[in-house]
Amino acid sequence: MSTPSRKRLMRDFKRLMQDPPAGISGAPQDNNIMLWNAVIFGPDDSPWDGGTFKLTLQFNEEYPNKPPTVRFISRMFHPNIYADGSICLDILQNQWSPIYDVAAILTSIQESIQIHQRPYNSGL
Repeated sequence: MSTPSRKRLMRDFKRLMQDPPAGISGAPQDNNIMLWNAVIFGPDDSPWDGGTFKLTLQFNEEYPNKPPTVRFISRMFHPNIYADGSICLDILQNQWSPIYDVAAILTSIQESIQIHQRPYNSGL
């Protein structure tokens, strides 16, 4: 069944394959365009330099109007990544926009682990 969400994910995949961002890879799992595996390589000159971090992205039929659920499978000690692998990142929550595609999501995650800042949910 080809829904608008699935068509969009196919376009996202094609774009990611044609113009992959540096240090990022991702693809749908076999026979399930709604569930993706991704890898982000630790940004240079960061505490995660040289690391390889696996993630999953779970989309639903509301994509791109709603963000995917993204979780790190690899354990990572970072102030914006929770013990369950979920990520505190504004574009995956209240700053989501349908203009974001899979490449933009993964790039934003990679950038967020490079930036040394207080957690978004910090009360300080």
